Amino acid sequence: MSRPFASVRARATLGATLVVAVALVAAGAAVLFSLYANLTGQAGADAERNARTVAADLAGGVPYRDLQLDDQDEPVQVLSADGTLVAATDGLERISGTATGQVRPSPQPSPTPTPTAGGEDDDDDTEADTEADDVGDDDGGSGSSLGPGEIGDAAPLSNGSATIDGRSGDYRFARVEVDVPGQGTFTVFAGAPLATEQSAVDTALKVMLVGFPLLLGIVGGVTWLVTRRALRPVEDIRQEMAEITASEDLTRRVPEPDTHDEIARLARTTNETLAALETSVDRQRRFVADASHELRSPIASLRTQLEVGAAHPELLDVPGAVADTVRLQHLAADLLLLARLDAGERPLDARVDLAALAREAGADRPGVRVMAEEPVEPVEVAGSRSQLERVLGNLLDNGRRHARSEVTVSVRTAGGKAVVEVADDGDGVPEADRERIFERFVRLDDARSRDDGGAGLGLAIARDVAVRHGGTLTVATAPAGGALFTLRLPLA
Repeated sequence: MSRPFASVRARATLGATLVVAVALVAAGAAVLFSLYANLTGQAGADAERNARTVAADLAGGVPYRDLQLDDQDEPVQVLSADGTLVAATDGLERISGTATGQVRPSPQPSPTPTPTAGGEDDDDDTEADTEADDVGDDDGGSGSSLGPGEIGDAAPLSNGSATIDGRSGDYRFARVEVDVPGQGTFTVFAGAPLATEQSAVDTALKVMLVGFPLLLGIVGGVTWLVTRRALRPVEDIRQEMAEITASEDLTRRVPEPDTHDEIARLARTTNETLAALETSVDRQRRFVADASHELRSPIASLRTQLEVGAAHPELLDVPGAVADTVRLQHLAADLLLLARLDAGERPLDARVDLAALAREAGADRPGVRVMAEEPVEPVEVAGSRSQLERVLGNLLDNGRRHARSEVTVSVRTAGGKAVVEVADDGDGVPEADRERIFERFVRLDDARSRDDGGAGLGLAIARDVAVRHGGTLTVATAPAGGALFTLRLPLA
């Protein structure tokens, strides 16, 4: 396939691949974020559950020295009211993300009751207590008021890491406060591993890194093939048009796909354009041939008369030569006007009184009677005076050639239009020929002499001028039985 269509395929493939890539990246990011949030939330819930289990033992009266933390697989820390580590998971070697980095409980004296419910003394501004207050306490930290044996509702979460029996990992820690009767408010930190979350996210990321490029490759390949198949009829149309251009054979047509899409409509429109072009070229060729034929007769006659006059001056038919010259002049003028009309020349935007124009045209032609000699108001249209004068003259000349006695002309207005009617009392125009007479170089009576019948351009010029002025020209049967030509033009 040629480069322009390959370029279209490449652009379509690239565009589709980019759109899918952006969609996949956005969807993948959303999936990873959702997976991370769900698994992190699950780890936080497990950490809170572990912390509340230990807090429940403390609230139930179990001494912190007797807490069963040796069997815990997750890191647990228990801090006293003054922030001292009093209990921890057995085998805890390192921890971060909690209020203290201590891993071994400090020796504690026997518990003694404290004078306040919150269990805080005047030395609660120690460094350990300051660290405990800084770890995500939503309800005021150790200063919160809990009744005897109550467990705090809040469980702030944080991320950290820990090493237990030589195994290190990341954890999600929950902080729960509990009031131990007679000992004050203790703080329990318990963790839940984030290994499952990290493993799941890593696995999903690896699947995306492998699957996304593969999916993009499939999308690109399918788009390339589909675009190639969709553009194949376009290439067929292009090749046929190139062959038509090279051969100049306007009878050929491009193939039309059996679909109802834009390409099929393009093919149909192209064939319609070719048909219109073929008609126009054929019409132009016939016009040139007919014009040559029409010009040959007066030129040959004029040449013959001049040659005879040159050899025998006494035999020179001067009136005949003048008549042939005038006929040749009129024919040349008609051909020039038709060429200007075919070139799309727009008429002048002047105001023309059709009633006055009809009176002037009728006055120059014997046998023409103009109805309504004095119209109440002028019937004005916008256009070229010379071209409209040619229309009226052609219609009157045509009527005079076919009328038995007279030609009548009437001018009036009807429905926002100027209406000019030219009627004769001749034989009329057969209904089957009422459109054919407006074709160029058409004569219904082929036996008539060319001098009497003209070149067959008058009515063609009249209709073309009427159409150029936004009007119509039709023929029907006159009341007297002859032809009735009706010219309708928009009023100015």
